[in-house]
Amino acid sequence: MQSSAERICPKSSTIPGNLHVANDVLADLVGNAAMECYGVVGVCAPNAADSIAKILPASRLRRGVVVSSLEEGVHVDLYIVVEYGTNIATVSRNLIDQVSFALKEYARVPLAGVDVHVMDVKVRR
Repeated sequence: MQSSAERICPKSSTIPGNLHVANDVLADLVGNAAMECYGVVGVCAPNAADSIAKILPASRLRRGVVVSSLEEGVHVDLYIVVEYGTNIATVSRNLIDQVSFALKEYARVPLAGVDVHVMDVKVRR
């Protein structure tokens, strides 16, 4: 017996059309992926006034992510604060991997590149 979901949309059917994902949605996805990465204290705005990086609250993570659409795919600039005592290169590499996985797996968008900008180093409280 088929379930109601299988009757509405069988597993083998393909739905024609295009899917467009807004850059703000991608920025939210990237910001949330960044916060799950070890060594990242927070995301901050790209224009740190007076060289002081203010960590953004979870509701405003997209302000620390700049998503650009290019011919070869999506390019992401991510502005973060790392935890004191962690290896910045390792945290950045893990962050690039985490963000790349999230964009490719969840949003299914082609990725042109990810640039990580470390704006500050802070002790986690």
